[in-house]
Amino acid sequence: MLRLILLGAATFFVLTVASMKAADLKPGDAAPDFSLPGSDGKMYKLSSFKGKKVVVLAWFPKAFTPGCTTECKSFSQNGKILKETKAAYFMASTDTAEENKKFAEAHHADYPILSDPDKKVAEAYGVVHEGRQVPERWTFYIGKDGKIVFIDKKINTATAAEDVVAKLKELK
Repeated sequence: MLRLILLGAATFFVLTVASMKAADLKPGDAAPDFSLPGSDGKMYKLSSFKGKKVVVLAWFPKAFTPGCTTECKSFSQNGKILKETKAAYFMASTDTAEENKKFAEAHHADYPILSDPDKKVAEAYGVVHEGRQVPERWTFYIGKDGKIVFIDKKINTATAAEDVVAKLKELK
């Protein structure tokens, strides 16, 4: 009986530590670097923005699903106010580059949608973890120094772009 209790406790500890490893990112931490293909055919590397621009990385679960479509449209319809912030902004998912290209074209995205089909970057950001095979809908605000400034885990898909603009104004 004691052996079962210890085995259960050890299993719980290992699973908890594994799921916390990447998900423990918090403001002040260095944002995990990435090099991901965009829906526009270009490669985007976080480190290339260091010292130059604030980066907004909006993870979403799955292209062509209702909430993700609403969020994508919010960014597309509000491109002008987003561009005025001078931040580099991206949506990102674990869909393939081909799927995200179709998604971007279908919703007239004037910004790159990044693809991470092997889920390595998503895991590093903690948006894919034990029990969650598609990304959480979380938005990361990364300062010019490459450090996380804020993580928004409560996204309103209908007002996502306006909320990003408001948060960027608040954080500056």
